Amino acid sequence: MEIIELFLKKIKKNPPLVVAMSFFIVILIGAFLLNLPIASNNGQSIGFLNALFTATSATCVTGLIVVNTAAHWTVFGKFVIIALIQIGGLGTMVFISLISIVFNKKIGLTQRIMLKEQISFDSITGIVKLAKYIIQFSVGCELVGAIILAFKFIPDFGIKKGILFSGFHSISAFCNAGFDLIGNSIMNYTNNILINLTIAFLIIIGGLGFTVCLDVFEKKNFNNLFLHSKVAITISAVLIFLGMFGFLVLEYNKDAYEGLNFGGKALASFFMSVSSRTAGFNSVDLSKISDSSVVLTVLLMFIGASPASTGGGIKTTTFGVLLFSTISIMRGNEHTEIFHKTISIETLLKALCIFFIASGLILLSSMGLTIIEDGQFAYLDILYETVSAFGTVGVSRGITSSLQSLSKLIIIGLMYIGRVGPATLAIALINRKTKKHIKYAHGKIIVG
Repeated sequence: MEIIELFLKKIKKNPPLVVAMSFFIVILIGAFLLNLPIASNNGQSIGFLNALFTATSATCVTGLIVVNTAAHWTVFGKFVIIALIQIGGLGTMVFISLISIVFNKKIGLTQRIMLKEQISFDSITGIVKLAKYIIQFSVGCELVGAIILAFKFIPDFGIKKGILFSGFHSISAFCNAGFDLIGNSIMNYTNNILINLTIAFLIIIGGLGFTVCLDVFEKKNFNNLFLHSKVAITISAVLIFLGMFGFLVLEYNKDAYEGLNFGGKALASFFMSVSSRTAGFNSVDLSKISDSSVVLTVLLMFIGASPASTGGGIKTTTFGVLLFSTISIMRGNEHTEIFHKTISIETLLKALCIFFIASGLILLSSMGLTIIEDGQFAYLDILYETVSAFGTVGVSRGITSSLQSLSKLIIIGLMYIGRVGPATLAIALINRKTKKHIKYAHGKIIVG
């Protein structure tokens, strides 16, 4: 007992580790529930590995699946999946705070520190108020989204099923999860403006980050926003429209857009650009898109959403810091400047660290899958799968269910790291036993 108490005390002193472990515990509980025979329509257990894969994909709001969500899972299984998506989207610490708020329990200092770590907030002051806002904002967006989707789903599926479908897809979209109950994502609604735009804007709002949305709500003027919000919004908008233009040009006369007029192609391109960065829904057959579009999708997935959001990737602000730093160097500036503000060297170094760790993980994982699958799939499809997992996107070229068990474990690890990556990075960067205060003489290295 003393050993356990000491272990728990040690963990409490390491907030990033607590956050990472909380996701792990939720995943294990979800895997246990999904492994039960009552979760599958055939009355048989899906097997723990596949249950673990699905639970990880749902909790890490990814959307990669080994079985068709609509066909395989019972109502119980689908309820478990959407519950995991909601917990994973809000964040485990925010969800725990919700329980405390509902039962009118005081949120202590330790829990506030955990919240601060998960939300990527810079202070514990006002953190409970922010957690309440996140809960209210999320539920509000999901409710509005469900009401709008119901205008189409109720006529198509009936009142009961239509309402359930509307709620499920609204939560899945806002949390950037990509799970669907239709069976083929929203490919049945490729030309439907209401479905496409509703899901797209839920994805965008969820991917911007809670702090950005709060900043916009309070200030309403772009010029008055915090620098973080300006960068997140600017990079997101640029990526969406560049991605839309890219997909429209690359796929205009290709098989994926067959039968669509110009308006349908533009709508499909916009949706693919939005969804490719973090969500995992698709309105066209992704197995038919060209290799050039696959490469473009990989780039968008790698960048991903914004910090303190429901999405993954290296984050828009990380990409923005690296981009503006490159521009500043090319201009001959000594410091990185963004919107007339100077970025600290610590922020730049952290962005570089995140970029190289993410790149290394993806390259090593894709290489590992290539070796394990031994020529079963094209490397571009494997790279697409690994980046999709790390970016918690969830799109696939149809290889997920056919992967070997070891490959599935690698994908599970990538999804987990992709969701709690910032926390694990913080463990490595912040919790060091010793810090060197020695400053060595400058040395010169020729680069470029």
